Amino acid sequence: MENFKLKKTEISFNNINYQDIKKIVDIKKKNNFSKFDKWFSYNYEINKEENFLMLNLIKNNNLYLKSFNEEQLKACFIIPILFKVNFIFDDIRDWYEYSISAKINDVLLKGKPDFMLAKGDKFPENPYFFIQEFKRSQSLSDPEDQLIAEMLVAMKINKSNILHACYIIGQHWFFVILEKLKSESYEYFVSESFDCLKIKELKQIYINLQAVKVLFCNKKS
Repeated sequence: MENFKLKKTEISFNNINYQDIKKIVDIKKKNNFSKFDKWFSYNYEINKEENFLMLNLIKNNNLYLKSFNEEQLKACFIIPILFKVNFIFDDIRDWYEYSISAKINDVLLKGKPDFMLAKGDKFPENPYFFIQEFKRSQSLSDPEDQLIAEMLVAMKINKSNILHACYIIGQHWFFVILEKLKSESYEYFVSESFDCLKIKELKQIYINLQAVKVLFCNKKS
């Protein structure tokens, strides 16, 4: 641990891996899908306009989404969904590739998350939710590790003990919960994947995102 501190006092989200994270904090990945029960059972009725959008996204991208690069995936599929969810309310809004950082156990973690939902006006102050990484299916990098690092930074900034997020690999969306325990250790949970090219699963993704505003950001439903 001492040698690690001397060699790596600063790590960017893009370069971090799970081995790095394990050396910075005591963390374990747990398997417990019931952690997502309340989140995924949020009551939201999809209207005709939203349904039409989702059907067209699948129709227009079904053949080629698996081969999209990061920018194509964002522009053609993810951004339209995020805009329709409408993450702008009260003093909270969506932020794309804005820098955040925090020092955790003498190691500075920093970088620009692809997407975060955060309080702020001209810059993000308190991050509440992340979506990372808009990578195509064939990417060799692991968005899960980058996401966990971002969530650790947000928890440090917010002085909170729980945070929620999502990462995307090609057509598959995974939701994540990170918890800080009284022992100062951490646990995190990853949901089963949701295939955004299947209308039923895309609708659930959309409902899960709508739930974020009410369940985790205290927006009035």
